[in-house]
Amino acid sequence: MSILIQFGQLRRRLGILVVLLVGTLVFAGPTTMAVATTPAGSGAAVGHKPTVVLVHGAWADGSSWSGVAQRLQRLGYPVRVPAVTLRSLADDASNLANFVAAIDGPIVLVGHSYGGGVISDMPLDPDVRALVFVDAFAPAEGEALGGLAGPDSALAVSDPTSIFDFLPYAGGPEGDVEIYLKQDFFRTAFASDLPTRRADALWASQRPVTGSALNEPASAPAWKSLPSWYALGERDKIIPPATQRAMAERAGSTVVRVRAGHLSLVSRPRAVTAVILEAARATAD
Repeated sequence: MSILIQFGQLRRRLGILVVLLVGTLVFAGPTTMAVATTPAGSGAAVGHKPTVVLVHGAWADGSSWSGVAQRLQRLGYPVRVPAVTLRSLADDASNLANFVAAIDGPIVLVGHSYGGGVISDMPLDPDVRALVFVDAFAPAEGEALGGLAGPDSALAVSDPTSIFDFLPYAGGPEGDVEIYLKQDFFRTAFASDLPTRRADALWASQRPVTGSALNEPASAPAWKSLPSWYALGERDKIIPPATQRAMAERAGSTVVRVRAGHLSLVSRPRAVTAVILEAARATAD
């Protein structure tokens, strides 16, 4: 059933979103961060190769992983790229758990941006051996993704309508909206290190995230129980490098710096693949 969103409801919703987007990360006692400088060369995992499950983020789709997926497949790794609804963090995590349960053998979960919240929020599965965050959110219990980008993010603007388009959608909670990125912002902030034509093609096919998904508190994080790696985009304007580092430190992740913006999986697939290979080798049977 279609939902008619009144102007007053939408205005209140935008106000909540602004507060969340400009929230500041607060951490209690971060762990020591290990910094790795992994070469981008090829190499196979020792023993049985795990299935690599690549989880896309908001304003993207599974095709954003194509460069990484092709490289992994050439090295003999099974690769799966599930679709993410981007409408509920809990539902997306539950859907991922069902997807993973159908895979035989060891698994490495990789999440980009919002997808980092999904792999972290997924209930623990004994076959999942490692997590890899790529320019990603790694929330603690009770944190909402919309509040983790921090005040230095390009998302933290005084007028959200200057960078977002808010559209009603059928079947969602009352007052909820789907959030799209405007074209200029997509080019200059989200896909900042991609050629304009490539950025425009990705903008045209972007999948929106809902306000409710960004506002939803995360559950107990999987990174507390699993080893993790973090591909940190040094030129990311969406999740600033300092914010990524803070989340990686808190998760105890092995950090690999990548000279790229928020879409490093598209602009630097070789470097991102190298991080995934490191995780796969380190956790191989």
